[in-house]
Amino acid sequence: MYESKDQPVLSRLLFVRRLFLHALVVLALIGFSIGLGIIGYLYFEEGMPLHDALINAAMLLGGVGPASLPTTPGGKLFLAGYGLYANIVFAATIGLLLSPVAHRLLHRFHYDDGDTA
Repeated sequence: MYESKDQPVLSRLLFVRRLFLHALVVLALIGFSIGLGIIGYLYFEEGMPLHDALINAAMLLGGVGPASLPTTPGGKLFLAGYGLYANIVFAATIGLLLSPVAHRLLHRFHYDDGDTA
């Protein structure tokens, strides 16, 4: 997917395209994760409306925390697992968005792991 250090640096247009593709992957991951959260909240919290499940899932993925705490034991266990999952997704999305930029910078410097300062 990325060019090696022996290949020239991508043009600006191709780099913007790469950033756009990474952003699409991030949006797909976030959409899947919100859908997973909604399904989990609706399954484990009996009687929770769809809009409450959506706001809880979105707020957890955003790092804010749930809007309302679950009342059932299954809901509490789901919240614990989904909260851990949301933290991993948050870190992964940042990595996916920053990796093309970091690669381009390192490629421009012709970074070699064996080089010394």
